[in-house]
Amino acid sequence: MKTILWFRRDLRVEDNILLSFKADLLPIFIFDEHIVSKLPRDDRRLSFIYEVVCKLKADLQAKGLDLAIFYGKPTEIISSILEKISIDKIVACGDYDAYAKQRDIEVSRLVEFEYLHGTYIFKPDEILKDDGLPYKVFTPFYKKSKTLFSPSHLAKSEFETKSHLIPFEYNTISLESFGFINKAHGVEDIDTLLDKFALHVSDYQAKRDIIDTNYTSSLSVHLRFGTLGIKQLLRWLVERKKEGIDTEPFFRQLVFREFYASLLYHFPYVAQRNFNYSFNGIEDEEKFALFCEAKTGVPIVDAGVLELLQTGKMHNRVRMIVASFFTKDLLLPWQWGEQFFSLHLLDYDAASNILSWQWSAGTGVDPQPYFRVFNPYLQSKKFDKDTFYIKKWLPQLLHVKAKDLHNEEFLLRANLQNYPKPSVVHKEAAKKAINAFRLTCKDIYVAK
Repeated sequence: MKTILWFRRDLRVEDNILLSFKADLLPIFIFDEHIVSKLPRDDRRLSFIYEVVCKLKADLQAKGLDLAIFYGKPTEIISSILEKISIDKIVACGDYDAYAKQRDIEVSRLVEFEYLHGTYIFKPDEILKDDGLPYKVFTPFYKKSKTLFSPSHLAKSEFETKSHLIPFEYNTISLESFGFINKAHGVEDIDTLLDKFALHVSDYQAKRDIIDTNYTSSLSVHLRFGTLGIKQLLRWLVERKKEGIDTEPFFRQLVFREFYASLLYHFPYVAQRNFNYSFNGIEDEEKFALFCEAKTGVPIVDAGVLELLQTGKMHNRVRMIVASFFTKDLLLPWQWGEQFFSLHLLDYDAASNILSWQWSAGTGVDPQPYFRVFNPYLQSKKFDKDTFYIKKWLPQLLHVKAKDLHNEEFLLRANLQNYPKPSVVHKEAAKKAINAFRLTCKDIYVAK
């Protein structure tokens, strides 16, 4: 059977279900014009993807296969292939956001389309309540996932050596050929990253929120693009557990990823609209510009934005602080912040990003009371006590004492060189946000 293998969020050879069955194969990857054309010309994610796609091509060649790389509209590219070759079906792993689902429906009208499950631990409709409805709260979702988790969720997909490559023009393309700048920076080896994480996975729960030292896994971008398979990672965790390491806190975070993917699958409208409450922020282009330029005058927030702009990364605790400040102190629409992150995050994942922003805004599915507002100064004092993180990204503040950078009153009255005063007073802004929600919410919560 002649089969197109469409690589998308599974850019690897090892443990890839796409490569596990016998057929005559035409492996392809498409830089989707609908997605790519909206990105900045120097988008670092494209350079990352291009680098790993080229590695995938080389790895496939080493296995006797190859990879045809395209830029354009998927339906047009696949139609063009079908005009040249008689193809029986196309196979791809599930991608569950609204655009991806509609794109795949359109492709399925051209040729038989077979979905394989390989992007997440669970299928999007696998973790459901007893009445068949999707969970809206994480804790019961997590408990149900634990009861359903089985050895099959760890099973490795073996490479099928008896498949054959369909003759085709397997040339590659450059980023420059479709108008982008290649900012290749080197992709760190997966085994190296896992070895580094092994040194502190036992401290993950206790130290993952510490901002100035990286106790996180640094694996999110690899899970996002499938350079690391989720089952590979699960088996790695099982081995650590056999060594007596408590891997449950990290596994819980992986299930959070599943929860958000499930929510976006079952409630696709949350990509644009609030799940709860009608208040949607106040549009203010001036405040938004200050945020985007890292000029809010709140050190931990500006440091986080600068890290994002310069590296495409942001520590998860900082993301929470930044998102709370954006939606509660600045009172800006969460959709604006989500779009800003979508333009810059190297590990951008629609489900995780959208639902995390709704959580911070207090409008999401999983209960997060709208009156809970992070105090950015207390957060920085707790998680960046010595301001190593702040001063790394805001070197103009090197001479300022750490305790003063956690002190809003000091920052409001000081005249710091090359750094603005806070654009809002936190206590006043938080009160304004809570009142704005109360005026538009049917259910009035009382802070305890």
